[in-house]
Amino acid sequence: MSLTTAPLTVPRPLATPSDLTAEGVAQITAALNALAADAVGLYLKTKNYHWHLSGPHFRDYHLMFDGQAGQLLASVDVLAERVRRLGGTTLRSTGHVLRLQRVTDDDEDFVTAPDMLVRLLAENGAMAARQRDAHEICDQQRDYASASLLEVFIDETERRSWFLFEAMQGDAGR
Repeated sequence: MSLTTAPLTVPRPLATPSDLTAEGVAQITAALNALAADAVGLYLKTKNYHWHLSGPHFRDYHLMFDGQAGQLLASVDVLAERVRRLGGTTLRSTGHVLRLQRVTDDDEDFVTAPDMLVRLLAENGAMAARQRDAHEICDQQRDYASASLLEVFIDETERRSWFLFEAMQGDAGR
């Protein structure tokens, strides 16, 4: 296999060698950058709920949301650095994040704790589906290292979903 550099859109000083095709790097970069943007968006949504939580389960949800937000934020650096190792470029600004993210913003003045759980569960479920789609792209391009990272993130997302779902079980009517 010959080494190729990333697509021509990568500034020459940032191009890193890869045995993946330029098209493959471009596809993987697009998928991972979108996931990084989603992680930023879901991080902020989760922290929003962490900061604005009220109700009888305050302490438990406050701690759970904080832990989940931290996990999301940590994934951004891992995804961005993987993109760079492949020879791609990654997120540059909040505007770039906004253009790529698929997480729905939540600017309401007040959201009840049960609604927070429902909304975060839906967002994490959608994120898991997008992570699986990205994993498929990585597999198709023979990028097993990125696929392996995504397997960890899928597991983390499923765990967040599980905790959110179980927290909802105590709320009547849900």
